[in-house]
Amino acid sequence: MPSVTVENYLKQLYLEQQRVGDELVSMGRLAAAMGVVPGTATTMVKALADSGLVAYEPRGGVRLTRGGEQLALHVLRRHRLVELFLVKVLGLDWSEVHDEADELEHAISDKVLERIDLLLGRPSVDPHGDPIPTAKGKVADTTRLATLADCELHRAVRVARVVDQEPAFLQFVDRCGLVPGVTVKVESRDAQSDAVGIRPQGRGPVTLGTAAAAKILVEEV
Repeated sequence: MPSVTVENYLKQLYLEQQRVGDELVSMGRLAAAMGVVPGTATTMVKALADSGLVAYEPRGGVRLTRGGEQLALHVLRRHRLVELFLVKVLGLDWSEVHDEADELEHAISDKVLERIDLLLGRPSVDPHGDPIPTAKGKVADTTRLATLADCELHRAVRVARVVDQEPAFLQFVDRCGLVPGVTVKVESRDAQSDAVGIRPQGRGPVTLGTAAAAKILVEEV
């Protein structure tokens, strides 16, 4: 079994790869995401490379191998199913489950995870709309989703995913009624005031800054 530290690095590296696309993940970026100094991250990455879990290029960066990616997706699957379980079954607020899931994801056996998955009805997304990898390591592609900052004006769309999961931002999104599953229309965008006017279905208008709107992904209804 991989150690907790190994699992955390693999999961974070997968998430960083989703942000940089085809580029290698720089050691500075990975270190910042892990909350360590670059030297510590480099030492860990070299150990992961020796185990065949990552491909490391000195002064270039790092990327998961196929084997490393499968382990990362397994950890991510546990994390996101646990988050959904904490919200749906235990009633925790969606803004507080990330840290809890970070702890529990390393302690749950595959047997318990399978029961959680079955209990929740084989869900495809977690409370924030993040795709849950399958038991075989497949994950839905969400790169084609638009955002509230760039989707078509005056057309009904459905909130699909909130990519910023800091508690304060999630609480703000909740107050605005922009949680996953809600249908909304973007009524206006004003570049000069950096404002996006949105009307969630059944609620009054909401105004977001462009940066905040870009963190909320939407799909066609």
